[in-house]
Amino acid sequence: MNMQVRVAVAAVCFGVLSVAAANDFEDSARVVSVSPQVEQVNQPRQECRTEYVTTQRQAQRGMGGSIIGGIAGGILGNQVGGGNGRTAATAAGAIVGAIAGDRVENNNGGGAVVEQQPVQRCVMVDNWQSRTNGYAVTYEYRGHTYTSVMPYDPGQRLRVRVSVLPLP
Repeated sequence: MNMQVRVAVAAVCFGVLSVAAANDFEDSARVVSVSPQVEQVNQPRQECRTEYVTTQRQAQRGMGGSIIGGIAGGILGNQVGGGNGRTAATAAGAIVGAIAGDRVENNNGGGAVVEQQPVQRCVMVDNWQSRTNGYAVTYEYRGHTYTSVMPYDPGQRLRVRVSVLPLP
């Protein structure tokens, strides 16, 4: 195709497109009503609380009473007698003192200790919420009423695109 024919075809196509584009325009319509479209959504959440549980555990035995009692008994036993009797009295005093010190510190044999321990208990609970997912907008344009769902509330006036096309 020669250059003049190409330019002529391009000009005709451009003219047709500009006429077609001229048939679309923007205007405004009066909004008659707006109704939010609401849905219920469940977003479960975790709720926790602390409870106290009674437990028993074996008491720990201390060693301090036995050591101090053994030293004190040994010193007192060393004050009695002489020679091998003194050595036997020292050993016996240390043993008796250790036993007495242990019983004093550990409450005569001790036992189980009762405690309150915190325990966390958690459960999942439903959490229903209302969520707006759009707006049903009824509007009037040139005597006709239309309804459309929109993502926002347009207010009193709504911008509309108007297309004018010939009937076939």
